[in-house]
Amino acid sequence: MIKVTCAIIVNADGLVLAAQRSATMNQPLKWEFPGGKIEPGETAEACLIREIKEELHVDIEIVSSLPANTHQYPNFTIQLIPFVCRIIASEILLKEHLDFKWVAKDELLVLDWAEADVPVVRYYIEN
Repeated sequence: MIKVTCAIIVNADGLVLAAQRSATMNQPLKWEFPGGKIEPGETAEACLIREIKEELHVDIEIVSSLPANTHQYPNFTIQLIPFVCRIIASEILLKEHLDFKWVAKDELLVLDWAEADVPVVRYYIEN
């Protein structure tokens, strides 16, 4: 199983950051909460802070954690570990994703999410 962190980044207006996967990524053009794989010896929190800096060029602060979601894709299984976060420094600069947008909480499910993210999106909306 691959352990992957993801950031539900919320801005001062309560909007949530959604990132669109590039055409060359696994699950091309799907929307996701940005993040990445936990490296050996790394905590989930440290992983998320590192990955967001690498992918979006911003510094984040973790506000809270949400329950992990395990999802079985045809060729692999991931455990998605979500954290609610806020940006504390810098402007977003996409390094891997095609696009990003700020979305109202009640409009998140309109996007075409990566399968593993869908339960996380639903949990965040409902709680």
